[in-house]
Amino acid sequence: MSKLVAALASAALVLSSAAIAQDKFPSRPVTLIVPFAAGGSTDIVARLVAAKMSEGLGQQVIVENRAGAGGNLGANLVAKASPDGYTILMGTVATHALNPAMSRKMPYDAVADFAPVSLLAIVPNVLIVNNNFPAKSVKELIAELKKAPGRYSYASSGLGTPLHLSGEMFKTMTGTDMVHVPYRGSGPALTDLMAGQVQIQFDNLPSASQLIAAGKVRGLAVTTKERAASMPDLPTMDEAGIAQYETYTWNALFAPAKTPKEVVARLNAEANKALSDPNVQARMKEYSATVVGSTPEQLASHVRAELAKWDPIAKATGATID
Repeated sequence: MSKLVAALASAALVLSSAAIAQDKFPSRPVTLIVPFAAGGSTDIVARLVAAKMSEGLGQQVIVENRAGAGGNLGANLVAKASPDGYTILMGTVATHALNPAMSRKMPYDAVADFAPVSLLAIVPNVLIVNNNFPAKSVKELIAELKKAPGRYSYASSGLGTPLHLSGEMFKTMTGTDMVHVPYRGSGPALTDLMAGQVQIQFDNLPSASQLIAAGKVRGLAVTTKERAASMPDLPTMDEAGIAQYETYTWNALFAPAKTPKEVVARLNAEANKALSDPNVQARMKEYSATVVGSTPEQLASHVRAELAKWDPIAKATGATID
């Protein structure tokens, strides 16, 4: 009987220690994996939120860029990470909707392998061109592309990203042809666009807006249903003549599946608290990113809805990342 009592006491001690460890989360820095290169929209949102979350958590949230495979490389690192809350992901529509729709060789399950934390922001996309490119409007761009099918290239932040799909939708809906050049994030793509290595780019508005405003690239249209508050002079694709054209991206926090609910709840609280900060909201507004904030359950529903939405669109365009 004494052995049983000892065993029960030992088990209780283990459970108590685990509870204390959870209560003390985080006791060391948290790594936030951004699955794209530095300088892009996802990176900008991540760094804004991470800075404020660090204050609330009392531990630094370190942003680590792990670009590759259209976001799959970084997302897979988090999917396979220890489910303790110390490695989390800045997920996007690419990692959790588009890539699963365009690949038969996904290294992770967008639903089963993650614990949703919070939907942070929804971000418009924008069509931009090199300043030396002859087209000054979407109509002129279409005409130029039809004069020289396959001659021009468009850049995106990677295979399977919303920007890749934006370009493929554009080609399908306008009957034009241009070569897709995927990069490891918006930053490198923008550098080559300004240098004239590529002529056209679909980008997230947050990463391109300052370059448009500075006259370093030419904005032609935003890809959302309504004009962007930060770029009110840019027409929508629909206004520019491509009826019912709409693409956008979103950013959300995910932890590995089986992360303790208490840890997810703490991350959720600090993420939503960060989004309520006036300075964060002001910066997001500058980039025309719409601040959201959600419960884990709402993010889970959002992911399921996005998977259902983008799968038929990806198939209709024929876009693939395999």
